[in-house]
Amino acid sequence: MTNSTTPANSRSVPQDIQQEILRAIASIQYGSVEIVIHANQVVQIECREKIRIHQVDPIHKLK
Repeated sequence: MTNSTTPANSRSVPQDIQQEILRAIASIQYGSVEIVIHANQVVQIECREKIRIHQVDPIHKLK
């Protein structure tokens, strides 16, 4: 018996789309990548990056 996580009716994603998804993932340190699909086609890739700002707490700074 073969164990597969890919559905039998799945469609392959074109190589250029796969590259864009991987590029989006690699380009952010904190955040999310959302892939929008319409009629079985990837139509949009959204990247939301969070920028972490480390500041000293003003209360602790006075000590």
